[in-house]
Amino acid sequence: MSETKQITPIIDIKQSITDILNTIDREREREIIARRFGLFDRKETLEQIGELLGITRERVRQLEKVVINKLQTSGEMLPHIPEIQATIVEQLHKMGEINRISDLTLKLINTNTRLDQSRVAFLATLCPKLTVLEDNDLFYLAVSITSVRKEKQLKSDVNKVVDAVKKIGEPSTIETIAKEAAIADPKQAESLASISKQLATLNGRWGLIKWPMVNPKNIRDKIYVILKENGKQMHFSEIAKAIKESDFKRNAVTTQAIHNELIKDVRFVLIGRGIYALSEWGYKKGTVADIITEVIKEAGQPLHRDEIVRRVLKSRIVKETTVLLNLQGKSKFKRVAKATYDLADAE
Repeated sequence: MSETKQITPIIDIKQSITDILNTIDREREREIIARRFGLFDRKETLEQIGELLGITRERVRQLEKVVINKLQTSGEMLPHIPEIQATIVEQLHKMGEINRISDLTLKLINTNTRLDQSRVAFLATLCPKLTVLEDNDLFYLAVSITSVRKEKQLKSDVNKVVDAVKKIGEPSTIETIAKEAAIADPKQAESLASISKQLATLNGRWGLIKWPMVNPKNIRDKIYVILKENGKQMHFSEIAKAIKESDFKRNAVTTQAIHNELIKDVRFVLIGRGIYALSEWGYKKGTVADIITEVIKEAGQPLHRDEIVRRVLKSRIVKETTVLLNLQGKSKFKRVAKATYDLADAE
């Protein structure tokens, strides 16, 4: 059995963090920085740290600010920072000059835990040539090359991409979005899009996070995406198989569960034995008799049975004999001429 090849991390992040923290003279201040940035455990609030150290939250905030300002002023004089900064800048140039910390972390150290991300974000904060965008309701934690985009410009450009998606109004390729947003490099547009919490991507297309086609949240949404991508009707077992083979999160669903959801959602129409299509393609729910009724109503006149069969088969996958049996065996239809039928209640 062959051994899995271990990839050496680009930077020794743990040693770098330890050496930088050791430049802080006071233990209490080292503790504040480590806990606020989550360098060894989860991030803690000002209140939590204040309670631990027996000082007010405001004093914790003041000390944090003083220490970070001092470290940033030292900048490239700090241990490892020149090498780390050069490495991150090099990676960012390959990734559109901006990227989420989560993506950058994976490139730098080959792992991507929350702790790893916190450490990379801390190191990036100390690099003079880098700008760190804090995580909030609109943006993911990200970093950019300061000479290319400072924080204000970075936010503005991300919003340009979001506005472009809204204007297009449907999931689109990043090339289409970049053109709409007037961003020359699609790679940069993709990096900007990845920072926004308003956007999501699936199967090479980007859209608003509320759109099922890029962010399916439940089984029904996933069924919708599969049918939409396929572009034509599918048997429920085929839909189940496609979901299991997809890149969806939590794609382990049973065929019976898929069938149950197809029955419940108005977006899906049964058009044959176990075969479903999207209602937005013009299909309507109902029995074969219901479809015959609709066909005659839309025609506004009696129709020859062959024409009725032809029109019904556009919206239902059934045998011709099934249509003829419904036409001749239902009291709602009447023959008005040779092989010609109308609605029974038609005047």
